[in-house]
Amino acid sequence: MSNAAWETLSNQAVGAAGIVYFLALLAHLAEWASLRQPKGTEKRVAVGSAGLAEVAPAPTTRETERAEFLGRLGFLLTVIAAVAHAVSLVGRGMAGDPNRVPWGNMYEFTLTGSCLVTVMYLVLYRRLRLSWMAPLVLGFVLTVLMAARLWLYEPVAPLTEALNSYWLMIHVTAAIIATGAFTLGGIASAVYLVKMRAQSRLPEGAELTGFLARVPTLDGLDRVAYRVHAFAFPVWTFAVLITGPIWAHQAWSRYWNWDPKEVWAFITWVVYAGYLHARATAGWKGRNAALLALLGVATLWWNFIGVNFFAGNNSQHSYADRPPAVVGPYDVRG
Repeated sequence: MSNAAWETLSNQAVGAAGIVYFLALLAHLAEWASLRQPKGTEKRVAVGSAGLAEVAPAPTTRETERAEFLGRLGFLLTVIAAVAHAVSLVGRGMAGDPNRVPWGNMYEFTLTGSCLVTVMYLVLYRRLRLSWMAPLVLGFVLTVLMAARLWLYEPVAPLTEALNSYWLMIHVTAAIIATGAFTLGGIASAVYLVKMRAQSRLPEGAELTGFLARVPTLDGLDRVAYRVHAFAFPVWTFAVLITGPIWAHQAWSRYWNWDPKEVWAFITWVVYAGYLHARATAGWKGRNAALLALLGVATLWWNFIGVNFFAGNNSQHSYADRPPAVVGPYDVRG
């Protein structure tokens, strides 16, 4: 296949992945909707001095079977979408001349990062029982894919000289894996805060209904968030404090340059280090830990998006965010 054919395949695979992600999202939304009772089927139960509260009856066997089928269908569609997503990355790499890893600019990094979010969700699906996270993960990935295709797309171009290094694969692979895991942990932390707030507003003796009633307990959400963050932190440490400085020294003869990307990557490391340290020493759990985790994911995505748009011209990493023709003045070529 020619380079143009590979690039066309990549673009078509992105479109196919977006369509299948959308179908998977619809399947999971239908799964949750099938477990909700029609209006007027509630039953009233006494809840002590608080009076009466409406509680939906348990789903029937038919509703449960329909929900299980839709859940399996949604998972299968997610796997198919992830395969198409991966094909789009392979196509981008093969379209380069010479062939290269598909991490040469912000569009390609966004494709790879969103793909890793999906892959990590699928890998941890059974181990951490993440079926409840499906609509949130699919909605996030679909939104990121649409934004990348509409606003970040760039034609395939050769890697700049500074990026043409084996350290690109090592450093960026670790950063992308950590980004995917931190994003999943951030989703769990956000759901924790939403469920905690919803529970605090319930009348005494009442129970949650709908989506929040079917996500894990607050303790379960807290454990999921902690386990994912505990995995991602050493990977991020390897990317930011080990491979990054080594590559910087090789490219620019300095381990640390106070570049906006480097500074914000270190800020992200400090926030997550504080999150894990507070849990291990001060026993921080629940609300405080969730808020700190959301601060961490905010700094992570600001480093990825905000720094690129608002400080790119002052960053030595600007060559990774723009086409070579409009690279900022701090691009070091060799």
